[in-house]
Amino acid sequence: MSFKVVSPGILTLIQDLGRKGFQRVGLSSGGAMDEYAFRLGNALLRNKANAAQLEITYGMLTLEVRESTSAALCGADLGATLNGKSILPWQTYALKRGDLLAFAQPKYGLRAYLAVAGGLQCDETLGSVSTVMREHVGGLDGKGEKLKKGDVLKYQPMDDHFQNRVPRHAIPDYSLTEIPLVLGYQYQQFSRIELAHFLSSTYSVSKHFDRMGYRLEGRAIRYDGEGIISEGIAYGSVQVPNDGQPIVLLRDRQTIGGYPKIGCITVLGGALLSQKVAGDRVSFAAITVEEDEQERLLFGHKLKSV
Repeated sequence: MSFKVVSPGILTLIQDLGRKGFQRVGLSSGGAMDEYAFRLGNALLRNKANAAQLEITYGMLTLEVRESTSAALCGADLGATLNGKSILPWQTYALKRGDLLAFAQPKYGLRAYLAVAGGLQCDETLGSVSTVMREHVGGLDGKGEKLKKGDVLKYQPMDDHFQNRVPRHAIPDYSLTEIPLVLGYQYQQFSRIELAHFLSSTYSVSKHFDRMGYRLEGRAIRYDGEGIISEGIAYGSVQVPNDGQPIVLLRDRQTIGGYPKIGCITVLGGALLSQKVAGDRVSFAAITVEEDEQERLLFGHKLKSV
C-alpha cells in the first residue's frame, strides 16, 4: 500500500492545490506550480480535484512500488521509465508490486506530476498537505521537508487498472513563450512608455528562480512613483524592484511586499512559466479579466474531455 523512496531526486514534494485562508497570518498558500498538469493528472484517474500528488522537479527520483495501483504521469517529460522501459507523460499506467518507477533529467519542461488512484495518503497541516519548505509546513511529516531516501508514501492499493490518456488538443505546449497577464491597479503608476517597453520586451529566466518566484532579466522597467506601502501579494504578481528587473511571484511567495506591481499573470500562465528553466525566454501579453475567465472556462472543458 505504498511507494518506497529509493532515490529522492533533486526536489520532490507532496502537493495539492494549496493551503487556503492563512495568508492573513503570514503563511504562503503553496500548492502545485503547474496547476494544469496537476488537475489533468487527477482527472485521468477520476480522483478528487485536490487529491495529493508528487511534484517532481528536474527528476532523478526512483520509487519502488509496494502494492498495485493505477498512476497518472503529467507535466514535463523527465525521461521516466517503468522497469527500465521509457514511459511518456499525459497518460495512466498500471503499477505492480515490485515495479521500479524512475525519472532521469528533463527532455522538455521542468516539473512532472505523479498521481495515484485515490491520491497519496498523508495527514493535512492547516487543511492541506502542500509542502512549503521555507515555512516548514506540510508534506509527509507536516514539517515541510522534501522527500528523502527511505520515505514511505501510502496510498489505497487497487488491482483494476484504469487506462486513460489526455486528448492531444488538451496537452499544453510548454514551448510557448508568451505569458498572459492582467494589468493591475498600480500599472497606471508606470509611464505609458515603460508599460509599452514591458509588453514588447523579451526576458530571460534568471538562475535565481524557485517555487517562491521567477526573477527575469532584460530591459529594466523604471518606476517614477514614490513607492507603495507594503500590502498583500496575489498569486502571479509581477513586481518591479529598484533594479527594474521584473519578479513573478508564484506559489510559495511571501504574503506582503512593498514593490509596485504591473499586474498578475494568470494561473495557466503560471503553469507555463513554472516549466521554464534558467535562460528560457518569455514575454507578456496583456489580457482582460473577461479573457482570463474565458481561458479558465476553456480549461474546464478540456478537463471534462479527459
